[in-house]
Amino acid sequence: PPAIIAVVKANAYGHGAGRVALALEHAGATMLACADIEEGIVLRRAGVRVPILVFGALSVSHLDGLFEFSLTPTISTPSAARAVQAAAASRKVRVHYHLKIDTGMNRLGFRHDNLRRMLPEVLGSPNLVLDAIYTHFATADDPEQALFGEQRVRFEEAVRTARELGVAETVSRHAANSAALLRDSRVWYDFVRPGLLLFGIVPPPLASTLALQPVMSLTSRVVASKGLRPGEAVGYGARFRADAPATIAVVPAGYADGLDLRLAERGQVLIRGCRVPIVGAVSMDMITVDVTAVDAVQPGDEVVLIGRQGTEDWQQIDVREMAAAIGTI
Repeated sequence: PPAIIAVVKANAYGHGAGRVALALEHAGATMLACADIEEGIVLRRAGVRVPILVFGALSVSHLDGLFEFSLTPTISTPSAARAVQAAAASRKVRVHYHLKIDTGMNRLGFRHDNLRRMLPEVLGSPNLVLDAIYTHFATADDPEQALFGEQRVRFEEAVRTARELGVAETVSRHAANSAALLRDSRVWYDFVRPGLLLFGIVPPPLASTLALQPVMSLTSRVVASKGLRPGEAVGYGARFRADAPATIAVVPAGYADGLDLRLAERGQVLIRGCRVPIVGAVSMDMITVDVTAVDAVQPGDEVVLIGRQGTEDWQQIDVREMAAAIGTI
């Protein structure tokens, strides 16, 4: 089976980079990956000892962190190769790196069809040591798109070209993000790069037979409940008006806590094992929910915003559901 490069960019997808990275290292991840040098420094300062791959562009970065914190850069442009080579030469050290090939995403990476012209300079850099070649899929989560298969073929051709240019057979290959890992074992190669899957989330619209449990939960508690008479409104903008006698509960969680404004009138929460709708606006530090159908809601009752409250399938709200409600990822 392939080894695992565990992706912990963006504060480990919001879960806390330091704690998550140490847990993944303990669980056996071969390598961690992050977006930029600054994120890599955070991981090192948290005590991470395994190799750390930096995905992002380096051409305009301060490169000192690569050397001080032993990070593995991605070389994806000629200017990045020259910058890292010059920095390594001035320090009289050699830097191990991963080479990124652009096979159709058209962001970072050396074009797959231009390698014979572009790679010799990089491969000839005396202070750069190539450890791996990789690419990134643009449509792995879309089974209808033919580009996924085209990128796989282009990547394999690019690797063959690199070998012809002198890249050793021992240089590794990787391509599969979470969606590609689930979709096609042919792209597992030597490493896979799960991100969302590490946190118990299957990239929509894909499904999986893996027994995954979402890592994150978000809970609050009811702080007050009150009755509404017909016609009375709740919250900023008076967006919700009761058309019959109703009971609402006030929950101290809002957009400052990460609840998207679009959850107003669309999202639900769990109270006493029941699903109840968010009514009125999402405020900075407060929401209101309609608990008319729930018996005897009291201050102190647990409110599940993301997570589980009961054993039935409908007694769980995950981030996929929340994202679908507001039309985002």
